[in-house]
Amino acid sequence: MMDEYEMIMKLDDKILREPTQRFDFRDPPMDPTVLFEYLRDTMIAHNGLGLAANQVGIPYNVFVIGNPHIPESIFSVFNPTIVDYSQSIQLAEEGCLSFPNLFLKVKRPTIIKARFSGHDGKVETIKFDGFTARAFQHEYDHLQGGLFMDRASKFHLDQAKRNKKKLDRK
Repeated sequence: MMDEYEMIMKLDDKILREPTQRFDFRDPPMDPTVLFEYLRDTMIAHNGLGLAANQVGIPYNVFVIGNPHIPESIFSVFNPTIVDYSQSIQLAEEGCLSFPNLFLKVKRPTIIKARFSGHDGKVETIKFDGFTARAFQHEYDHLQGGLFMDRASKFHLDQAKRNKKKLDRK
């Protein structure tokens, strides 16, 4: 792992398009608490709302989400599975640390139920709604090798790319 919190993978980094490996708590490839703290601290350093391990070059099925201004709100998600989605769908804007200044309107279910482990290895099943459900799904996509731009319409993607060019010039 890196000593600094600088390296966020970008679009051309192959690891972003590859499904991640399950984190084995019985034979951990690294200390899960150290991994959680690294992801949390990197997310905070970049003022993100979520960060998947593959976004920093770590190939494991792990992400963190929460408010970077309230560090105690940030929690770890190891080996998640979304077990249920609501029928209710919402179109809302999303951004991504791997794609600075690219903001896309993406449709996602408003409520999900997910099963995952925290960095302590304890398995939980929790229902999420609102922003947390959206952030969970965004980071979950990263673990599958998917990106939020894959879920956007061509219209919204083209519009977002034009807006990104304007923001990049500032």
